[in-house]
Amino acid sequence: MLDCRIRDVLVLCYHAVSPTWPAPLSVQAEVLEAQLTSLVRRGYRGATFTDALAHRGEDRLLAVTFDDAYHSVLDRALPVLSRLGLPGTLFVPTDYIDTGALLAWPGTDRWLAGPHASELVGLSWADIAALIAEGWEVGSHTCSHPRLTQIGGARLERELVLSREVCEDRLGTPCRSLAYPYGDVDDRVVAAARRAGYEAAATLPKSLDVRGPLEWPRVGVYHGDSRWRFELKVSPQVRRARTSKPWLALERIRS
Repeated sequence: MLDCRIRDVLVLCYHAVSPTWPAPLSVQAEVLEAQLTSLVRRGYRGATFTDALAHRGEDRLLAVTFDDAYHSVLDRALPVLSRLGLPGTLFVPTDYIDTGALLAWPGTDRWLAGPHASELVGLSWADIAALIAEGWEVGSHTCSHPRLTQIGGARLERELVLSREVCEDRLGTPCRSLAYPYGDVDDRVVAAARRAGYEAAATLPKSLDVRGPLEWPRVGVYHGDSRWRFELKVSPQVRRARTSKPWLALERIRS
């Protein structure tokens, strides 16, 4: 039987929204709107990430999350979500905000040279505060966006603790949630997130098996996802399959 927490809480992970950027982590605004509209029409009710986990007994909760704090989230995603009556959740890498630095790290730095460099412009703290005013949740995406399983204990603590403190200081609201950069997480990182005081943390696993609120699986949505592929990803049947023992065994073999 499908775990009710997966059936009732669908958490999507987006990054940037652009009409022309061909990066895997970018989707077009009209595609985003079509995807979310289909879920709203099926009875999904919007909630922020932390609130969705806190009320997981309710039927068909949808949390729409955005990693990295690209400026396109304010320019292009907010209007879509507002039209549909959905709040969003933004995960912020605090070292990049209001510094003038582009959101470039391994995986996005390939776009620094070329016509799409402007897509790496990030939000300011004032922009992020404007999203909060629209009912959005803001969580941490660490300070510098590292692979957390590959850094030492002192730096891991700084990435988790300081980013949370900075968010709270600059925004004046509690920072309750975290998204692990690259979805990179292990038991050591989860324990550090717990010590840092997070209530919920988002992953991007191949399996949708729920291990707890600090390892909550999201469904990643990307540039190459056609309509039928998106519908497969969010369907209860496919999500059920991604929690099954055969799927878990297959993923262990693949990894």
